[in-house]
Amino acid sequence: MTNRWFTCFAVVSLLFLFESGGHTTAAQDDPTHLRVNVVLVQLNVAVTDNKGNYITGLKPEDFAITEDKLPQKISTFEESTEAGHSSMEAARGDQGHGPSSAGGGGDADPPLSTSNAAGVTISHLTDANVFVLFDTSNYMYRGFVFAQDAIADFIRSMDDSSKVAFYSYSRNLSRATNLSTDHFHTVNGVRNTVAGDDAALYNSLLLTVKDAAPLKGRKAIVVFSNGPDNASSVPPEDVAELAQSTGTIIYIISTRQAQEDPVSAAAFERMSKVSGGKAYFAKNWREEKQAFASIREDLVHLYTLSYYPQANPNRGWRSIHVKLLGKDLQKYHIRTRDGYRLLPASALPTDELTSRTNETEAK
Repeated sequence: MTNRWFTCFAVVSLLFLFESGGHTTAAQDDPTHLRVNVVLVQLNVAVTDNKGNYITGLKPEDFAITEDKLPQKISTFEESTEAGHSSMEAARGDQGHGPSSAGGGGDADPPLSTSNAAGVTISHLTDANVFVLFDTSNYMYRGFVFAQDAIADFIRSMDDSSKVAFYSYSRNLSRATNLSTDHFHTVNGVRNTVAGDDAALYNSLLLTVKDAAPLKGRKAIVVFSNGPDNASSVPPEDVAELAQSTGTIIYIISTRQAQEDPVSAAAFERMSKVSGGKAYFAKNWREEKQAFASIREDLVHLYTLSYYPQANPNRGWRSIHVKLLGKDLQKYHIRTRDGYRLLPASALPTDELTSRTNETEAK
């Protein structure tokens, strides 16, 4: 019990220590009131068939969202331009909704933003905000150069408009390069890393989620790890919950086979799954490259839906359920985060506090 309270205190300390912005959340000076801000909730949704192929060309009316079983009205709907090209090709073949295919033909890009009859803003985008978090602890002495190559190739494969940041970690987090569309500069940051010291993955991942939290649009963290965490003061469950509550996707590539380190493997799978991402366990450098390619494909085929929550007295954990409507869509699979915790306004990202908010008070 003592250790658990210490862990909670450490998490709270980290959250407020690295918080920027001076917004207050107290309801006047009354300590019996707690004010929370319910901002626009964003969901990144992957839709696949039984073979894992991405399904493109879906519309806002194909989705239904509930929060704590309360129906929600979709406010914005986004599909990447690359996925949009695939869906247009499928439509020309009278195939309806179907797996994505490569190539965009010679057609012009779809309009950047439109609105449908229900008032949903529909847009197409290709950019994302991606943080690469690289394990440079003692565990990485073997295969270090191969790992650098795989990361560099992944960064180069990103769309020119996507912003990529490169961080590394051992006992401490190193922000080698900030978010930038200058991928050449980011790759240079990868090449300048060296390995050494213990591994504090969960501490570093928590701080990376905090950096990603204020950003709008698609935001993801890609972790490359070669070993267990032996130096963190926070548990993976707290990292996962913050990622869920801020809409940050976590992908994890581990170079250790799951059976070699079942505790870390289970934590990696939980963190990635609840955030809407994936965990990969690569046996060699070829599988590392395949994992990065899979993540890149996932990012460009996500649907991004958002909504302003309906009035809800629940000020704790809120469950989210997304489903597809129509008999012909029931065979497809959905992957997204399954909920979020209502954060006090002081713990919310500064940029999001400037968004449209619904303020509620609890006594």
